[in-house]
Amino acid sequence: MGKPLRADAARNRDRLLGAAAELFAERGLDAPLDEIARRAGVSIGTLYNHFPTRDALQDALLPMRLAVLDDLAVAALDHADAWAGLVAFLDGLFALHAEDRSLNDALAGRVAVSPQLLEACHRTFGNVERLLARAKESGQLRADFAPDDFGALVQAMSQVIRTSPGAWRRHLAFFVDGLRTAG
Repeated sequence: MGKPLRADAARNRDRLLGAAAELFAERGLDAPLDEIARRAGVSIGTLYNHFPTRDALQDALLPMRLAVLDDLAVAALDHADAWAGLVAFLDGLFALHAEDRSLNDALAGRVAVSPQLLEACHRTFGNVERLLARAKESGQLRADFAPDDFGALVQAMSQVIRTSPGAWRRHLAFFVDGLRTAG
């Protein structure tokens, strides 16, 4: 582990992370790095000092964003009703997608996968698998819905959010209705 950052260097790093989080949320993961530096009030050289590549900057931010999804999944697992918990998770997941283009980009697979990001994805997907199993066991989720189908659902909703951001809740309702068992 490297030595601790000087106070001014730590402030610059925090400002860069804040600016990157804002710009990535607004524009997606391909937001211009020079604009991130400008918004943080530092030079592009300072940005590259802390984050030598775009991937390094994304690696510093995306696991934190995925932790928010993991928190949503854990809260959904605590819900008394398995189906209501799953629906609440899906609504929260896609609400975050809609407000943060970086999350949308990451979950749509438009990002380099680092060990940190992979670990965060595995942790979150493990909780999603438990959510799906719980909803199936309750008899409310179609028996033929597999965990791999969840990835297809995320991809489809990512596309809806990118092309019709105001219509995602209506499309999610279509998916949810199709996932629920009859009766």
